[in-house]
Amino acid sequence: MPNRYAENFLSFVNDSPTPFHAVHSAKKLLGEAGFTEVKPGGPIAMIGAHTDSPCLRVKPISKKQCDGFLQVGVETYGGGIWHTWFDRDLSIAGRAMVKTKAGNFESKLIKVDRPILRIPTLAIHLDRQEAFSFNKENQLFPIAGLIAAELNRKPAQPDIPKDSNAPFQPLKVLTERHHPAIVEEIAGAAGVKPGDVVDFEALLYDTQKSVIGGINNELIFSARLDNLMMSFCSVIGLLEAIKPREDEEDSSISLVSLFDHEEIGSKSAQGADSNLLPSVIRRLSVLPCSQGTHQNSSKIISPDTSTAYEQTLSTSFLVSADMAHGVHPNYAGKYESDHRPEINQGTVIKVNANARYATNSPGIVLLQEVARRADDGKGVPLQLFVVRNDSSCGSTIGPMLSAAMGARTLDLGNPQLSMHSVRETGGAYDIEHAVKLFQSFFVHYAEVHKSIIVE
Repeated sequence: MPNRYAENFLSFVNDSPTPFHAVHSAKKLLGEAGFTEVKPGGPIAMIGAHTDSPCLRVKPISKKQCDGFLQVGVETYGGGIWHTWFDRDLSIAGRAMVKTKAGNFESKLIKVDRPILRIPTLAIHLDRQEAFSFNKENQLFPIAGLIAAELNRKPAQPDIPKDSNAPFQPLKVLTERHHPAIVEEIAGAAGVKPGDVVDFEALLYDTQKSVIGGINNELIFSARLDNLMMSFCSVIGLLEAIKPREDEEDSSISLVSLFDHEEIGSKSAQGADSNLLPSVIRRLSVLPCSQGTHQNSSKIISPDTSTAYEQTLSTSFLVSADMAHGVHPNYAGKYESDHRPEINQGTVIKVNANARYATNSPGIVLLQEVARRADDGKGVPLQLFVVRNDSSCGSTIGPMLSAAMGARTLDLGNPQLSMHSVRETGGAYDIEHAVKLFQSFFVHYAEVHKSIIVE
C-alpha cells in the first residue's frame, strides 16, 4: 500500500513545477508547523538540497510563427535529456511581475494548469534516422496552436497611430515580445489583467501528474525527482524532528537550505556557490548558546564572539542531499560491480576519490550511527555508490560548500532512474527512508558528533 510520505510527496511535486513554487511549498509546510523564529544554539546540523531541475525556459522574446503554426522560443536550462521533451503535453509556470493599483511592482507565482504547448517529433516516414538527433536551437520549439485559430479568436486590429504623449517604453511591450494569448494565460494564472503583467520568468513543465506506480505500488513516476524528492524529505525530516524535542533543551540548531541553480553551476545570489549560507551561519553563530552562557542574577554573560563563526563550523555538519543513480537493469554494465544502489533499499552515500562528492570516512561513520538510531531505534538502510573508473562523475553542492565553509560534509541521495529526463523513476519507500534518516540526523547529531574523534 502507498505510504503517507509518498502520497504527500506527490502533492509537493505536483504543486511545484518550478523552483519558485518549490520554495513556496516548503515555506508553507514550515509555516503550518509553526516555524516563526530561530532557536539559539551551538553546533548546526545542516541539510542542503536544490530545487531546480533541467527544463526549457521561455525566451525574453518568444514570439515565433511558421507554416501556419504559433510557436514559442525556448532555451535549454541545465543538462536535460532533451529528446524526452518531445510529444509531451506541456504548459508554463513560473513567476510574473505585475503592476499594482498603487503603482508598485509585485511578484506573483503563475501556473497554467492545462496543456498549451507541445514539441512534436517528425514522422519516421520522413526521416528514418537510427538514432534520434535534432538541433536544439531550431527544432526544439514547441507549438502553441494555429495562426488561423488565433486570428478567428481575436481578429487583427487596424494599425493605431502611436500617441506622442504616451510614456516612453525602454523595451517593446509584452504582447509584441510574446504571443498575446500566452500573455493572457499568464495574466489569468496571476489573477490580474494582461495589461498589468510587466514581465515574467516562465518554465515549461509536463502536465502529466506525478503518480505512484509499479505492480505493487512500489515506484514513483514523476517529473523533477532530481531534486525535489530530497528537498521534500529534508523539510519533512525537519518537521518530524521537532516533535520529540518540543519540551527539551537542545544545544544544536537544525537547518535546511534549499538552493537554486545547482544544475547550471550554482553561481548566483540564491545558488550554493554564493555567500548565502555562510552569511546565515555567521548570524546564527553569535546567538546565545545554552551551553556557552550562564546566568548571574539578571545578567547573561556570553563568551567572546570574535571566532564564533569558526567555532560553530568546527562542530557542525552538512548533509548535501541530491538524488543518486540507481542500478538500471537494461544498462547494468554502466555501474561499478560492487556499487549498484537498488531502488527502495535505502538512501545512497556517494563517494568519489577525486572529490566530486565531499564524503569521507568520519562522515560515513556519523551517518551510519544516525541511521542506526532512526525510526525509534529500528534503523533505516543505507547504500554506497562510486562511479566506474572509465565513467565521468557528476558533482553536487557538497564540495563547493565544504570548501567555502570548512565544514564536515557528506553527499547522499535517494536512488533513481532516468535522471534529467522529463519523467523519472524512484522508489516510493525510499521517501520514508530519507525522511526518517533526516529526522534522526536532526535529533541525534548534537550527541553523535561528540563520539566521533578525528585526530
